[in-house]
Amino acid sequence: MYPCVYFEKLHGAYMSIEIANESGVDVDEAGLATLARHVLDEMRVHPLAELSVLLVDEPAMTELHVRWMGEEGPTDVLSFPMDELRPPQPGGSQGERERSDPSGMPGLLGDVVICPQVAVAQARRAKHSTGDEIDLLCTHGILHLLGYDHADPAEHAAMFGLQDRLLSSWRAERGGSPGAARAAGTAGGAESTDGGQPTRG
Repeated sequence: MYPCVYFEKLHGAYMSIEIANESGVDVDEAGLATLARHVLDEMRVHPLAELSVLLVDEPAMTELHVRWMGEEGPTDVLSFPMDELRPPQPGGSQGERERSDPSGMPGLLGDVVICPQVAVAQARRAKHSTGDEIDLLCTHGILHLLGYDHADPAEHAAMFGLQDRLLSSWRAERGGSPGAARAAGTAGGAESTDGGQPTRG
C-alpha cells in the first residue's frame, strides 16, 4: 500500500504528515493525520516540519522491537527521531517561540511506528475503542519525537500529564469522548535511548 501524504494547514502554512498503513487493519488515516496536526500545533512545532506515521503488523513490529530495543515480541509504538528538537517553553506567542530559536528552520521530526494489532488488545483492556488507543499511541509517539520521556517519576508525570491534556483538547475539538485521555497511562513501558535512536512507548 502506498503512503498517503496529508498537508495539514498550520499557522498559515501546510505541514506534511505522511501516513502509511501496512498493518492490514482498517485505520482512519485522515483522522490520524488531523490528530497529529493538532498535537504539533499545540506543541508549537514549526509549520513546515514533516512527520511520518507508519502502521505495521505484529511480525514487522516484532522485528523492529528486537532490532532496535533488543526485546522480544511486538510493542505498541516506537519513535524514531530524525532531528534533535526541544519542546518549546510554555507561555508566549508563536512569534516569541520562533525568535527564541535563532534557526527557526523546519525539519523532519522522524517516524512514529504503531502496531494496530497490539492497540486492539490494549483498547480491550482499557475499555475504549481501538481508534482511541491508536490516537493515544500516536500522541505518545510524537511526544517522544519532541524529546519527552518517562524514565523517572517526574518525567512520567510531565509527559503523561501533557499527553492527557493533548488528547482531551483533541476530543473536545471534535466533540468526542474523553475516555482515551483518561486512560492515557496505558501506553507502554519506560525505556528510551539518546540522540536519533528509537524510543519505545
